[in-house]
Amino acid sequence: MSEAEGARGVVLSHADMADGLVGAVRRIAGGAADGLIALSNEGKSPQQLREELDALFGDTPTLVFVDLQAGSCGMAALSCCRESDRRRVVCGVNLPMLLDFVFNRTLPLAELAERAVETGRNAIATSPSPAAASPVDGKPAS
Repeated sequence: MSEAEGARGVVLSHADMADGLVGAVRRIAGGAADGLIALSNEGKSPQQLREELDALFGDTPTLVFVDLQAGSCGMAALSCCRESDRRRVVCGVNLPMLLDFVFNRTLPLAELAERAVETGRNAIATSPSPAAASPVDGKPAS
């Protein structure tokens, strides 16, 4: 992958979560998802995770999306990325942030990381809000 193609994204999670998220992005975004890789911690020690991440990175700017910051995935990613300005870690991965990433991966890495966090946060909501009017009678929901 050339730098002109943009950053690579690695989704690192517990069990099959990464495969499910990357599969959903591929289903929605098609070829735009080619820069996204799924990686599971299943059956791997923290050292094996770090080695696998290091092998994936190369010199390509890379965002690593993890499920839990303090879990084995987050700790391995933070360990691999802390000394490189070409790698960033985003914790609390969700589908909206991955979709935004694949459509904007030619942006600078720092900007991509901030966009991912903002998009992910903005996608979390409750519905309906307590003050929302009922679609049936127009009165606030109780």
